[in-house]
Amino acid sequence: MVADKGKKVKLGDDEIPEHLDAELVLSIEKLQEIQDELEKINDEQSDKVLEIEQKYNEVRKPVYDKRHDVIKGIPDFWLTAFQSHPTLCDLLNEEDEKIFKYLSSIEVEDSKDVKSGYSISFIFNPNPYFENSKLTKTLTFLDEGSTKIAATPIEWKEGMGLSNGVAHDKNGNKRPHDDESFFTWFSETEHRDNMNEVPDEIADLIREDLWPNPLNYFNQEADQVEFEGDEEENGSDGSEDDDEDGDEEDVDEDEDN
Repeated sequence: MVADKGKKVKLGDDEIPEHLDAELVLSIEKLQEIQDELEKINDEQSDKVLEIEQKYNEVRKPVYDKRHDVIKGIPDFWLTAFQSHPTLCDLLNEEDEKIFKYLSSIEVEDSKDVKSGYSISFIFNPNPYFENSKLTKTLTFLDEGSTKIAATPIEWKEGMGLSNGVAHDKNGNKRPHDDESFFTWFSETEHRDNMNEVPDEIADLIREDLWPNPLNYFNQEADQVEFEGDEEENGSDGSEDDDEDGDEEDVDEDEDN
């Protein structure tokens, strides 16, 4: 049945003929069908992307193991990489740096389906600070958009550890632990409910930035040392040149006199 072309209906503040309104409804319905089709394609794409990520996580693992074997032979590798990172460097205070000298390895592992979360493990050699050989922080992304965060309890040795954010040595003296501490961050397990908020910015930086290429930051430290050495050498030469120029000027003045 064709709508009466003489009838008018209101759409917002405008009056349009009813037959045009019917055509508009049909167009919107058609548009919705197209959007549903696009959403179906996007969902298929997401599934394929996850499959590829799962595949290449397996491909990368033996290469990461090979990298680990080489890193073990480089003194203070992870400490240097942390110190050279523009953000992570602020996470280590003076005492943390002493503890990080015992850090032998970092491992990042995605959940099997990739999208459910990931864990970061810090492997330590035997040390005078705590009993653990492995500290793991795990982030689990829940269906409702929140994030569950869990961390290995640190088994501090007698006289060591954090107490109300302050660490003490064996004699009871305060050590320079404060809010900017790796171990304060590591022990934070606050549940994140805001799905638009970065679940854990530090964990995200370790997983997405430091872990894929720590050599990039380790090399920055080496480059900085070399650069400072060049500066000192050039400064020394420059001062000698200045002295030579000054001596020549003194000789010229003596000749004039």
